Amino acid sequence: MNLEVHIEWQGQTHFVGRLYAADRGPSVSFEYTTEWLQRPDAVAIDPALLPLQRGTHHAATLFGAIHDCGPDRWGRMLIERAVRKKVLEQKPYRDIEYVLALDDPSRIGALRFRCDAESPFLTPGTGKLPPLVRLNALIRATGAINAETETAEDLRFLLGAGSPLGGARPKALVSLPDGRLALAKFPKPDDTRDIAAGEILALSLAREAGVQVPEHQLVAVNRQSVAVITRFDRDQRGRIPFISGSTLLGLSQEDPGAYTSLADGIRQYGNDVAGDLRELFRRLIFSLLASNYDDHLRNHGFLMRDRGRWSLSPAYDLNPVPEVDRARTTKTAITEDQQEPSIEAALAAGSRFGLEPPESKRIVRQVFTAVSAWQSTGRKLHLKSATLEHYASAFEHTLMHEARRLIEK
Repeated sequence: MNLEVHIEWQGQTHFVGRLYAADRGPSVSFEYTTEWLQRPDAVAIDPALLPLQRGTHHAATLFGAIHDCGPDRWGRMLIERAVRKKVLEQKPYRDIEYVLALDDPSRIGALRFRCDAESPFLTPGTGKLPPLVRLNALIRATGAINAETETAEDLRFLLGAGSPLGGARPKALVSLPDGRLALAKFPKPDDTRDIAAGEILALSLAREAGVQVPEHQLVAVNRQSVAVITRFDRDQRGRIPFISGSTLLGLSQEDPGAYTSLADGIRQYGNDVAGDLRELFRRLIFSLLASNYDDHLRNHGFLMRDRGRWSLSPAYDLNPVPEVDRARTTKTAITEDQQEPSIEAALAAGSRFGLEPPESKRIVRQVFTAVSAWQSTGRKLHLKSATLEHYASAFEHTLMHEARRLIEK
């Protein structure tokens, strides 16, 4: 397979290089075009694995920046079901084929793909996203997927509204009334708590704690909660290049990494280094205090706001996990050699984030104050008492007690 790779940057689409995928196996190669390398405004599409230099880059698996464009577990399941129902002609076997099975308008970030200069950008659907008012139809279609009773029409509908953002939860892209894109996250039949309400509560608490978050709202659809979160990789000029934390560090998708490793990546490739290091430490403390245990490197994103320099994206996939479910979730370590997470360990690592002890402690105090108000914040969001009760152990636990003790010293 031989593909042209393009990037949309500041409202214009540029041909940057060619991707070669092996006929058998997952290995790939990539080479920047001479024209792109000669441009004074050229950028590397993958800072760690595809530096801006002549010659062919080789990898055993798909390069991180291109892998980030692909579907999550939910999206892959939709694609595989669509093959079975003959909605899609060919089963994807390699990661790049899953990437190409997503609609061009819905792929996260700014990379685009086509076979040659005469071909359109690769997209299996119509590119027409459902408006927010069609949440009822979307929730019905995702329910059919979960019950394994979906029709070919359900699959066409959901694939047209597909999203590559991380996670296994049912989701779809929707168009907001003002034309912006948003991600709608839906319930599953086997949910034991209101997951959408929990995520909106976490995003609201994070905002109160000073964390940068996208616009978000909780929408009721037939007495079910849907989290609607505005996409942050688009603006008035079009697409914004995006990569995950794994890609920034040149790690595999399975590598758990550490917050201090992300801090080193920000120092190497960051735009606002001091500001993003401070923001990353704030997110670390928030994840600890709000029990955000589904916390891995693909759930940390970076946007290219300035040429070749990467800034933290707004925080996403913040999900408070009650104590009963924590054993089934992963968590990014504080440092490379950290065993058990603690507030004390985070404070001890403050210098890795460019922080003096007084500022580290001040951030802990600010985040603690915001998370401590989880019940009143939940009531402002009109969450049911039973919903808040389900999340009590996510906000009242030993790390909160430790934080209170440390900031009162």
